[in-house]
Amino acid sequence: MELFYLIVFGGLAVVVATMELSKNNKDRINTSSAFNSFKNNYLLVYSLMMAGDWLQGPYVYYLYTTYGFGKGEIGQLFIAGFGSSMLFGTIVGSLADKHGRKRASVTYCITYILSCITKHSPEYRILMVGRILGGIATSLLFSAFESWLVAEHNKRGFEQQWLSITFSKAIFLGNGLVAILAGLFGNLLVGSLAMGPVAPFDAASIFLAIGMAIILASWTENYGDPSESKDLLTQFRGAAVAIASDEKIALLGAIQSLFEGSMYTFVFLWTPALSPNGEDIPHGFIFSIFMLSSMLGSSLASRLLARASVKVESYMQIVFVISSASLLLPVITSFLVAPSKEKGGSIKFAGCIQLLGFCVFEACVGLFWPSIMKMRSQYIPEEARSTIMNFFRIPLNIFVCIVLYNVDAFPITVMFGMCSAFLFLASMLQRRLLGVAERSRQDKVRELEAEPLNI
Repeated sequence: MELFYLIVFGGLAVVVATMELSKNNKDRINTSSAFNSFKNNYLLVYSLMMAGDWLQGPYVYYLYTTYGFGKGEIGQLFIAGFGSSMLFGTIVGSLADKHGRKRASVTYCITYILSCITKHSPEYRILMVGRILGGIATSLLFSAFESWLVAEHNKRGFEQQWLSITFSKAIFLGNGLVAILAGLFGNLLVGSLAMGPVAPFDAASIFLAIGMAIILASWTENYGDPSESKDLLTQFRGAAVAIASDEKIALLGAIQSLFEGSMYTFVFLWTPALSPNGEDIPHGFIFSIFMLSSMLGSSLASRLLARASVKVESYMQIVFVISSASLLLPVITSFLVAPSKEKGGSIKFAGCIQLLGFCVFEACVGLFWPSIMKMRSQYIPEEARSTIMNFFRIPLNIFVCIVLYNVDAFPITVMFGMCSAFLFLASMLQRRLLGVAERSRQDKVRELEAEPLNI
């Protein structure tokens, strides 16, 4: 393996370890033993859920190719997954608010396990059913668990600031360390042990089953609005009214869609960007480098969120600007660095520069997740939390489906330029959100001051 990759990986590992080990009292929040027990239980479950998700990711496309499907058919399968998440996401989100977030979390496990089982069949129709089930599961993963956590945290009377600890640790572990270990474990199953491309999906099912058992044994149920008089249509209408009537919620949804849309587009673009002429790049090792970068971001987020004087709405403006600049790098290098015509070989100089920029973007992703979770916990009303969170994913899934359908229609520099523009727009909306939130706080203070004292 080239020295360049090892240097980048080693450098990031040293920085992450140093940041974690050098935390002082200012970077930590004093909590109770009851909260620590609650937090550790959630982190264990969340890590198992993410392990089940990460084990599958690198092998979905590969599995389909081993069954003899072409790029067009595989593209349709991927579009079905995102389309399913878009169509059914709001429905399952509303059901989670009405019938319980614990029940929705268990449904996630069952749905994803069924999706994994379909991978044993080479039949296109069965694989399509699996992708639809996977799309539904993804909607539950990114709404039910967070909704359960926020409601349970508040129900148990823990301090609001302590939520940021759970958020940052969940991203550090679930989207960082677990992702790296899952990648290595999947490579062991498929490569070293030669168990075939379905093996990671079977392993994912086991992790999901273990997590489901812990949920059933240790979680209590909580709801958004369990009122029997409210049907799904009423819940949808209530969520839509909440978004339309509160500018903070609408801005938060737009920001999330812009960032996540760019992030998922990046997933499809980084490989052709680093190997435009078929260069031999270690995909698994680069994935690990990206996850280390994400861990760096989440570690930094935990420090920022631990300080009451630091406003998440404020520093996220900078994060979005930096992420915009990092994805503009491929466009800049295409003008400044002469493209190589040599086929194959190792990564070129332009690829090295872009890889470093992509590491910066992944660090921004690590900062984004706990920060957006913190803002969602502040602004989204509890009674429709899962429904509104899945409403946010509708424009995201539409965007990703359009990108997937037209991925070959535009030059890669145009796609990166578009993502960069979206991220810059997100920074502008974040600035607007900061202003609106500040005015809202000032209005509440004036209302409190204007209230007569009850003596």
